[in-house]
Amino acid sequence: MPLIIPPLRIPVFVSCPSGLRPDQEASAKIILGQLEANRLQWRALGQPDYPHKLPLQEVIGMIKHCSGGVILGFEQYEAKNVIYRRGVKGREEPKKDPVYFPTPWNHLEAGILFSLNLPILVFREPSIEGGVFDKGIVESFTHTMPTRRMGRKAADELGALFQRWAGEVKAHYHAV
Repeated sequence: MPLIIPPLRIPVFVSCPSGLRPDQEASAKIILGQLEANRLQWRALGQPDYPHKLPLQEVIGMIKHCSGGVILGFEQYEAKNVIYRRGVKGREEPKKDPVYFPTPWNHLEAGILFSLNLPILVFREPSIEGGVFDKGIVESFTHTMPTRRMGRKAADELGALFQRWAGEVKAHYHAV
């Protein structure tokens, strides 16, 4: 019987909270499907790797063994009463609607990926903004989180986006 070697999957770091709502879980599965279609491996702390050292040291070590990164900006915190620029004379802005925040780890992990010059894809839910999720922060731009409700055209565009990015990831992997 011939030896069958599974295809090589290049590791990419995915910044994603471990607790997700069902709709967020569905979006994460779409991202996972795109990674698998491009022969890339989802790597994240706690999924399935668990820390043996301080979590930030573990993240840095893990990212150093990856050739790219994906940041998934999911709502994790809701603030109903927010004052932007509190105490700044003439610039204080009360927000009337709730404000949503991602896990702060998204910003830390994006900074590490960026500092190592790794190809990065950033996705965010529509309610998430600020920091790494601001437009123009990463080289290309921030993308809207894919959902089960996206149409065929959006799914095709997502596939093309992942193919382009996966090409950069593979180039990094083979250059190292």
